[in-house]
Amino acid sequence: MKFTQTHKNILVISILVGGLSLGSCTKLEEKPYDIITSKNFLQTKDDVIRDFLRPFEHGYYTIQSTYAPQENSSDELMTPNRQGDWFDGGIFQRMHNHTWTKTDDYTSNMWNDLYQGIALATNSIEDIEAITDLGKFNMTAAEQADFIAELKTLRAWFYIRLLDTYRNIEIITKVKGENKGKEQSTPQETFNFIESELLQAVPNLPTNTALGANGLGRWTKGAAMSLLSRLYLNAKVYTGQDKFAQCATVCQDIIDGKYGTYNIESRWDAPFDYNNGTSTENLFAFPSSFGYTHWQYTSGMYFWSFPVNTPQYFGFTDFGNMNPKFSLQPGRDINDVELTTALGKPFVKFQKYADDVRLKKYKNLGGSKREGMFLFRYLPYRNASGNTVNVEGTKGYTLYIRDAVGYFLNTPPGVAPADKESNMNHADQNSGIPSVKYPWYPSDDANKIASNYAEIRLAEIYYALAECKYRAGDKAGASVLLNRVRSRYYPAGSPSLYKTDGSSLTDQEMLDEWGREFLTEGRRRTDLIRWGVFTKGIWWDKQPDADNHTEIFPIGENVLNINPQLKQNPGY
Repeated sequence: MKFTQTHKNILVISILVGGLSLGSCTKLEEKPYDIITSKNFLQTKDDVIRDFLRPFEHGYYTIQSTYAPQENSSDELMTPNRQGDWFDGGIFQRMHNHTWTKTDDYTSNMWNDLYQGIALATNSIEDIEAITDLGKFNMTAAEQADFIAELKTLRAWFYIRLLDTYRNIEIITKVKGENKGKEQSTPQETFNFIESELLQAVPNLPTNTALGANGLGRWTKGAAMSLLSRLYLNAKVYTGQDKFAQCATVCQDIIDGKYGTYNIESRWDAPFDYNNGTSTENLFAFPSSFGYTHWQYTSGMYFWSFPVNTPQYFGFTDFGNMNPKFSLQPGRDINDVELTTALGKPFVKFQKYADDVRLKKYKNLGGSKREGMFLFRYLPYRNASGNTVNVEGTKGYTLYIRDAVGYFLNTPPGVAPADKESNMNHADQNSGIPSVKYPWYPSDDANKIASNYAEIRLAEIYYALAECKYRAGDKAGASVLLNRVRSRYYPAGSPSLYKTDGSSLTDQEMLDEWGREFLTEGRRRTDLIRWGVFTKGIWWDKQPDADNHTEIFPIGENVLNINPQLKQNPGY
């Protein structure tokens, strides 16, 4: 199915209108008012396309729903109490310490947002399946099958995330005429359902090769099989049965071009840059633009990942001021000594390979170009008077950003403060390195806030296959795959590349490398659980959990109150 320019405009309008109305969309079912129902709403092919696109817009929105729970509960990101900012009733400290409760809002929000996506996708599937007079809509049977297959793939993406976060969930495949939820399925039943849906959808999906420039935001064969690889990679966690061999087969087929043509980019930032809609590395990305929807650039994710007044450093002032909600967990103590824990320390893990091009301080170079992926130390900029000054915080001190947590305030570089306390309840605005994965080009740059959100990258397929090979004892094969991606970060012949005999790899190094490649991409909790350290591990001020029931979240109290058929997850 090929989108015309009119259809592309409908996509943009759908995203804009949907984005403005999301705050009121919280129920699994929507009651049609007056006489507008699917029976008389679908009158033209454009109506069908609008119906088809609505769940995609909501899907893009939901990337924020799981971001903080995935990252802040891991050894990667933190939202500490910064001199009274971000304490918020202790919600982020409970997230960090795995002591969440069913009354914490995100335990309901994740469930509701993901199920709303399922309901929207299912409603659209039912609408399009009900079309019998294809000629009325100038639509072929192949186009109808494509619509349905893409919606089922989108729905499977919602279900994988629900399975990952809650495990014991409802399988909803019909919404019209329904007025209550279903009984919860076992994790194995849900796994089987998702696997079946994806395998059935793939034959009717297009390839990215066939779609060409029209492929942005479309679920293709390659993207659907990538979801299947995610399912198989984590199968042992979800069901107790490992599917690493099946995962390896799927990944190898994707790499070999069976489901479309994809390639690893030679530039590290190409999958995230303003023109990443044409990136050969991205298997699925949500369309984004400054003038319309750009959910990863909002406060739920990356906009509040930087210190206050950082817009002065970026030169981007369209959205107002920033707020240091998310930053990397520390790798060093208050005296600038590396922490002894094996887990955590994400910036230190990058510094292990000192010639990594990503280790440069983030800087806009002009002409929609940038370098570096982190903010640290002073952040200089040229003020209105033409003088070079450093960014100041809002607490009365100039920022000097450190890979440590504490009250540094105006303590000069190279000097340790007298106050030695360092924990989630004792941080200032200097505490924690911010990561800048998507560019923040200046306000006068034509390509500001133009990056599409890269949900699935080919790098993930290489890393998943490498893990499968590693687990099967083929460390050499794993090294080759990892180096295929890692080679873009280092000069030719760099000693930072893994040894081809596999001797560089250990369990810890595999987990560290997952963290480096997919830093702040919303998957760290899942990776820690798969490697068996999420509840048992120690990082910074985080101690082991009492048991493993925290590998899944409680079903939120708000959800339980309106769905009495649901049973709370064990341990809660």
